[in-house]
Amino acid sequence: QVTAKTAFLFILPQYNVSLPTADGELVQYHYGLKDLVTILFYIFIAIILHAVVQEYVLDKINRRLHLSKVKHSKFNESGQLVAFHLTSVIWCLYVVVTEGYISNPRSLWENYPHVYLPFQVKFFYLCQLAYWLHALPELYFQKVRKEEIPRQLRCIALYLVHIAGAYLLNLTRLGLILLLLQYLAEFFFHMARLVYFTDENNEKLFNVWAVVFVVTRLFTLTLYILVIGFGLPRVENQALDPERGNFFSFLFNNILFRMSVLLLVCLFQASVMWRFIHFQLRRWREYWNEQSSRKRVAAGAKQQTKQLKRDSGYHENGVVKAENGTSPRTKKLKSP
Repeated sequence: QVTAKTAFLFILPQYNVSLPTADGELVQYHYGLKDLVTILFYIFIAIILHAVVQEYVLDKINRRLHLSKVKHSKFNESGQLVAFHLTSVIWCLYVVVTEGYISNPRSLWENYPHVYLPFQVKFFYLCQLAYWLHALPELYFQKVRKEEIPRQLRCIALYLVHIAGAYLLNLTRLGLILLLLQYLAEFFFHMARLVYFTDENNEKLFNVWAVVFVVTRLFTLTLYILVIGFGLPRVENQALDPERGNFFSFLFNNILFRMSVLLLVCLFQASVMWRFIHFQLRRWREYWNEQSSRKRVAAGAKQQTKQLKRDSGYHENGVVKAENGTSPRTKKLKSP
């Protein structure tokens, strides 16, 4: 029994509470220091799954494609993230639908703070934190190039800050919707990269990703304005109460603070869109340069073919004749 209790500490979420309801009792969870032990266990699970996907899927595809070292590294990165984002999108969509967060948008801010979480919500957040923490040692295991490490560290840090912030500040419902939108756009991007590595002439999926990215950015910005600008200021309990998990809803009564937060959100989304537009312009410029170079090569080959025909004469009734109408064949001199 002692061993079983210790195993449950690693495997199952802790801090469960039975809350009375009209139909009986409902088991909910809140967070604490023991969550670190559970996260540690699932970090090792994530490392094992990462190795399985790499060994039995990505390495086999790489052997057939014969990619360069740079493309090989990017292919492995996108392959791992496609598997993770697809799983997370399906799982997150299931959670938000079954919990009613999509059908009832008011639930994103009603009864804030959302201290007590359903099992599937807490387990989802623990697994998300474990995955992005496991990405740190994977930088060493995958032998990522030094040039790529700063970019990947920034990406990991941003995900950890946002997920941990939503989890610790009791904004888990809003965090679930934002993660769903973000992972959906990221899935299409990395899927487009995988298709591009297998066939460099196929860039159609990048266009699909561009549409999905713009739509998800608009939904994200709208959701921020809805929750921060209109939802949280109407919460009944506006007093600062860290023991109950109410950290900052009282600040949203101040219109100056509320507008400052919304301004920061808009600036961040604008910077993301600017990088996206810059990436699209660079891709289109490279595409048109490639098309123009192909046309020049084709025109040069056509001109060279005409020149060869002009130099070697032309055909008339099956007989090759020179340009002046005389036969290019040398005449035989009659012997005297």
